[in-house]
Amino acid sequence: MSIPKEPRQLMINIMYLVLTALLALNVSAEIFNAFKLVDKGLVESNKSLDEANKGLPKLIRDGAKKRESLATYAERIDPIRDASSEMSSYLQGIVDDMIEKTQGYVIDDETGQETDELRGKKDFDITTRTLVMDHEGNPGVGEEIKAKLLAYKETIMSYIDDEDKKAFANNVTVQVDDETWRRKDKKSWSHMNFDHMPLQAVIPIFTKYINDIKSTESAALNYLANEVGTDVKVTFDEFAVVSAPEKSYIIKGEQYKADLFLTASAGSDSNTGVSISVGGRNLPLNKEGKATFTQTASSTGQKSYTATATITNPVTGEKKSYKETFSYEVGERSVAISPTNMNVFYIGVNNPVEISAAGVNSNKINPTMGGKGGGSITKNGDGTYNVKVTRPTLKGEFATINVSADGLNASKNFRVKRIPDPTPMIGKNRGGSIKSGQLKISKGIFPVLQNFDFDAKCDIVGFTTLFAAKRKDLEISKNPGWKWGTDSKRFIDKAKPGDRFVFDNIKCKCPGDPAPRDLGNISFGVK
Repeated sequence: MSIPKEPRQLMINIMYLVLTALLALNVSAEIFNAFKLVDKGLVESNKSLDEANKGLPKLIRDGAKKRESLATYAERIDPIRDASSEMSSYLQGIVDDMIEKTQGYVIDDETGQETDELRGKKDFDITTRTLVMDHEGNPGVGEEIKAKLLAYKETIMSYIDDEDKKAFANNVTVQVDDETWRRKDKKSWSHMNFDHMPLQAVIPIFTKYINDIKSTESAALNYLANEVGTDVKVTFDEFAVVSAPEKSYIIKGEQYKADLFLTASAGSDSNTGVSISVGGRNLPLNKEGKATFTQTASSTGQKSYTATATITNPVTGEKKSYKETFSYEVGERSVAISPTNMNVFYIGVNNPVEISAAGVNSNKINPTMGGKGGGSITKNGDGTYNVKVTRPTLKGEFATINVSADGLNASKNFRVKRIPDPTPMIGKNRGGSIKSGQLKISKGIFPVLQNFDFDAKCDIVGFTTLFAAKRKDLEISKNPGWKWGTDSKRFIDKAKPGDRFVFDNIKCKCPGDPAPRDLGNISFGVK
């Protein structure tokens, strides 16, 4: 990436680098707010560029009237502006489409008006499907975006005189890094930049692309103005203080650290004259115009601080101060073990468990199984865990999850039970009266686990059919499996109103059962 000479664009690029660094963090509510703040700064910068660019065409056309040979520069105005407008609209259209597909913005209950809060701010499925690849394996528009950005750059360069192209290239802020994704073994440029990125994080990236386009348009128009002898200088005088914290949630005893800098809605010529302070304490600025604020957390709870930035306007010499209050939260180190369903583990199924440790990386959490329930615990791809147990616990006995997490230790006890007895049913009937037609179209006896929150399937392994036809002797047959055997099917086919059926000694086997269990019997009167 070439380094822009214009201080405003250098500041925008620094903001973009901060944004991409934030994407590597565990995204919290405060980080989402930081994304919104950065995006707002970029949007305001885009408005200022539009305003500055609006007056340039007339200056160029007036300057081109000096000599006939300068007319060619005036002819390049509209193609440059059209290319920039088309590219900006294309990018904004993709953003608007993703926002619309995630139900837009939150509505304020009191005013009924839209807020600036995205309903789908954490949605990474929409960005992945739109920009990388959809569920059917079709490519998204990410690679098309890359191609269009490169094509736009070439289009703008085509309106620069050949002898000036090498020098002007340094002013083209539209850049596409087409090398890093290969070095990092990513599947593509779009995969590296957009795969599983939350919508709130992707929007400022698109706004940055639009900012680059408008900045490149401005550079091209300024080039034309210089060629016709018109000297144009744009100054910038509106700023906002931005905080980019390493973490917005820290543990008592840790140090809170944040970079403080200015965003420009019109830009300054340099960082000279800029000073940043917190609580009256001046902070040194680095060459990028950022100050680092640190503060050790000595107590828990919500903390806040106010940053003040003072800058001298390079045009008027006037000093202006900008204040902004930021907050972060301090918590205690602790471990939480939460069963997803209830405080019981069942044999034969996966028992989902969530384990978290405040202030501890999930990779440093080490859970193990103990106690009387036996079994094991394994980690899922989404960070939750599955527990499998092997034997039921008696009164006073428990299966225990023990957790060690970066110096913290915790444990939690769980009872262990067999899967509850399923209800044997014929169709939707558990006994009582049944129509002969319903009985005849049935296939057999099904075991139904009612009000059981786990994914488990039990199997009927056999039962005895007792058929008492009206005013006839009792007929009996043993039936293997759940489906009607030959004799049972013969009984059912000749069933008439007034007949009775008893399905006795129903045996069933559920996951984890060492032997079949007895479900008793069900009886029906045919009507």
